[in-house]
Amino acid sequence: MPDTSPQVRRSLFLHAPIRRRPRAMLERMLALVDDATPADGPEGPVAVLERRLAGLLGKESALFFPSGTMAQQVALRVHADRRGRRTFAAHPQSHLDVWEEQGYNAVHGLRFRRAGDLHEPMTAADLAAIGEPLAAVVWELPQRDIGGMLPEWDDLCEQVALVRATGAAAHLDGARLWEAQAYYRRPFDEIAALFDTVYVSLYKSLQGVRGAVLVSDAATVEVAGVWRQRLGGGIRDAWPLALAALVHLDTLADKMPAYREHAIAIAAAINADGTARVHPDPPQTPLFHVHLPAPRRAVEQAGADLLAERGIQLWGRVRSATEPGRCAFEVSVGENAMEFTPDEVVDLIRDVVARATR
Repeated sequence: MPDTSPQVRRSLFLHAPIRRRPRAMLERMLALVDDATPADGPEGPVAVLERRLAGLLGKESALFFPSGTMAQQVALRVHADRRGRRTFAAHPQSHLDVWEEQGYNAVHGLRFRRAGDLHEPMTAADLAAIGEPLAAVVWELPQRDIGGMLPEWDDLCEQVALVRATGAAAHLDGARLWEAQAYYRRPFDEIAALFDTVYVSLYKSLQGVRGAVLVSDAATVEVAGVWRQRLGGGIRDAWPLALAALVHLDTLADKMPAYREHAIAIAAAINADGTARVHPDPPQTPLFHVHLPAPRRAVEQAGADLLAERGIQLWGRVRSATEPGRCAFEVSVGENAMEFTPDEVVDLIRDVVARATR
């Protein structure tokens, strides 16, 4: 049967299909290899990527995982087993709890303690109030589900010091570490030095295919390797995943400040117009949420109509809001959003809201 789905010609959505077409991705990957490049081994793409990320983040060792879900569960399992504690703490909207079907409990028997307010970053006071021994605390920097927010640097250092004083480990969910670094403006290894373990995604900021890397000291990575094998993550021929991540590894950090400035400009234009509002205002990172004065289903239909008529995609998904009759979508600025001027985004949002409320 012919494909009758709407054709995306332009997209504000970072992971739009037009940016993930196999031929274009393969052409970029092929530019990094030659006939002598091995699939595996110490000179293969996986090992090269592991060494590069360990060096960038100032850690002794790194380990490739086929998914961030597996990488983070393994990190927490290792910390829990070492300390004889089964509870970890994180923000109430931690990716580990919201998006991963509570795998930390179902697979590893770990318990999750929520720390802080649902709509604000964690604070030292939130962590101090926990009052029970923890195996680890997880910081997601930036916190995707609250609009890419993160704590100020001094606040973050205070939080980590408080946690370490209790004997718990500090783990960084650095899926979007490049966005956080653009705000902190500190070297990657200085940020990573705060944490015992750091996970980075290979497809979010880096725009690879899939996969993740966990970095830490050599002993921790060795134990993590055992758990990776137990969970079925010790796959061979993972070189396409590693190679896709290497495509942007050398250039992303230099581009991220411009992405952040463009995010701030788009957000300012939306807020000035008043049809919708952006949170946070201004964005701390190249990621923010756009809140619309219309119900989710009506906005989804308006977006589908816009795509069908003009080939423009504004989001990956729309979320309902706690306030009835409102909803929100995420904007993550990369090369995708650089193709849209702030005024054009405002016009598109007006169009969607008008369709959804007529």
